Amino acid sequence: MSHLASTGKWDARYVGPVPHDAAYYAKCMLGGVLACGITHAGLTPLDVAKCNMQVNPTKYKGLTTGLATLIREEGQTGIWKGFGPTFVGYSLQGMFKFGLYEVFKDQYMNLAGEELSNKYKPAIWLAGSASAEVFADIALCPLEMTKVKIQTSPTGTFPTTFGAALAEMSRTKVETRYPFGSLVPLWSRQIPYTMAKFFFFENIVQLFYTHVFPEPKETYAKTTQLGVTFASGYLAGVVCAVVSHPADTVVSLMGKPSNKGKSIGTIASETGLVTLTTKGLGTRVLMIGTLTGFQWWIYDTFKSSMGLGTTGGK
Repeated sequence: MSHLASTGKWDARYVGPVPHDAAYYAKCMLGGVLACGITHAGLTPLDVAKCNMQVNPTKYKGLTTGLATLIREEGQTGIWKGFGPTFVGYSLQGMFKFGLYEVFKDQYMNLAGEELSNKYKPAIWLAGSASAEVFADIALCPLEMTKVKIQTSPTGTFPTTFGAALAEMSRTKVETRYPFGSLVPLWSRQIPYTMAKFFFFENIVQLFYTHVFPEPKETYAKTTQLGVTFASGYLAGVVCAVVSHPADTVVSLMGKPSNKGKSIGTIASETGLVTLTTKGLGTRVLMIGTLTGFQWWIYDTFKSSMGLGTTGGK
């Protein structure tokens, strides 16, 4: 395919195996919905345990004991609290995260031109992913706030069904700062996370196709390409978890009744650096590594089935 637009100028939208038109971006958005909605919702029990470990570390000391406590006190439904807002919120987030990443990446490559785009690829990946995440988090924020409130409120003090929880968040918006009270800590958690997620994923994929599978990417079977996708996604996810964990702890603690009305800085200083950076980190590394690996695998499987090829590579 020609790398030139109809104007005769180099155009990033025509560099790949298929043109990046409106239909391409729409398919990427749908792939993002599937990748993020399914994976986040499927890992709700881990998320419930992790949030409670961050908010009430004396009661919820570890993953297995935390899950056991939740099941003992609330039954099987206790570990699936917040499934609805998790599924809807992260589906919307995935739509913008993956879809707009493709849009911004192409836009920034065209602004930079062919030579600079090739020279500064990592900078393009970072700028594109950060820009996409700004919009993704605006869509996610009201649902993330609702999810955390459902998951960390003591039994019987807050509705656990999706519709009733949203209504209660809206009714108490002065106290809960709903719908965008957690947007700044969410940005501080998600933008570094997403930049790491896309930057390390693209880099690791490139390393695989340079050193392990040096032939042209298209010559390898789809199963091989998707194996590279999953491995790269998992490794990128581990880095993401460590980078974004302190902000994730703050987001969880904002839902705690005793922190009502406190600023983000106050919550962070009262909690302390050690707790912010380590409490629940092992669970989060397991959760985010698996999550990110499967997200990229679902996304690329969908893209491949649509004839769009897998992400990244030489």
